[in-house]
Amino acid sequence: PLGMLVLQQQYQWALAVGLLAGLSDALDGFLARRLNAHSRVGAALDPIADKVLVTVAFLSFACSGLIPWYLAGAVILRDLVIVTGAACYHLLIGPLEFAATTLSKVNMFVQICFCALLLLAQVVTWVPPAALTLGTVAVLFIAGASGCDYVLKWSARAIAQRRQHP
Repeated sequence: PLGMLVLQQQYQWALAVGLLAGLSDALDGFLARRLNAHSRVGAALDPIADKVLVTVAFLSFACSGLIPWYLAGAVILRDLVIVTGAACYHLLIGPLEFAATTLSKVNMFVQICFCALLLLAQVVTWVPPAALTLGTVAVLFIAGASGCDYVLKWSARAIAQRRQHP
């Protein structure tokens, strides 16, 4: 629904849907921790759902002309590099125990905040353009840093693994 609402320029509804998705995700995480109701499936699906939502948002923003295509491309490229790297590691080295890094969590937070800010800027007039420019720079920087962080950590792990088991 979020992508369609953006493409139809229904920004108030898109903002509401995005906020509702964020609140439900936060509540889900809180309840899982509070009730000690963790599951492997939930742990795997939650970040995937987050990435799908953010990817759809960035693609719909780019299609609508709200952001430049290079910004959507950077967000998607980072994820493709991570998925491709994980697949290569699994095929060439062995099973990869995947855990989100701190930079990856910051990356997701920055992307979600940028999406909310961009939608808010379409609804109200008091969001300064400089805030969107700063948000764009932050998304680009953290996406690059987070992607490089994964590449460096997994490369070091692969090299160490190969040295132990040539």
